[in-house]
Amino acid sequence: MILLEEEKKNLVEHLWSKGIKDEVLLKAIYNVPREKFVAPALRKFAYDDSALPIECAQTISQPFTVAYMTQALGVKQEDKVLEIGTGSGYQAAILSELAAEVFTIERIEKLYENAKKLLTELAYNIHLKLDDGSLGWEEFAPYDKIIVTAGAPDIPHHLTQQMKSGGRLVIPVGTQESQRLFVVAKTDEGLDKKIYEYFKFVPLIGEEGWHT
Repeated sequence: MILLEEEKKNLVEHLWSKGIKDEVLLKAIYNVPREKFVAPALRKFAYDDSALPIECAQTISQPFTVAYMTQALGVKQEDKVLEIGTGSGYQAAILSELAAEVFTIERIEKLYENAKKLLTELAYNIHLKLDDGSLGWEEFAPYDKIIVTAGAPDIPHHLTQQMKSGGRLVIPVGTQESQRLFVVAKTDEGLDKKIYEYFKFVPLIGEEGWHT
């Protein structure tokens, strides 16, 4: 247990040194037990700053990537947040530490079931849905913040339609091999896009994503 706490502390200090300065976010990363979101054989690597494989040929993102995207999202305590791509459930847990209400969509049934079970066991009150995430979750729109944890060929129209004015969308956009992080702010006049670092994500599969 002492070793685990030391590993968590080292990860937070590492993320701080790489430019993650949001102390509330760093506390959330410290609080969420990343070791629970990876296979038992990989738990010794849980607090390394690296992506790790999960089931169904998917990954749990590198902690720096999670922190960078979440910091760019600018989550506030009163926000309603939509996540596209539940995966292991780790990013949803981080968001749940920060926001008032979190909704997350996963298209792969096995990952959806695993994440639902684990997040319930960890007492995170998160709304999960098994569906095509590129279409968003219209029933509970609009959202203050939307985060997409898979690479898209373009910004899905359904997602921008489900954002509040004044809301923000963070999404990797590019090819299936490489994407740049887009931070999209919605105003009464339209969409204001800023483009940041290169990342590589699994592809966003769906009607408004990749088809294969």
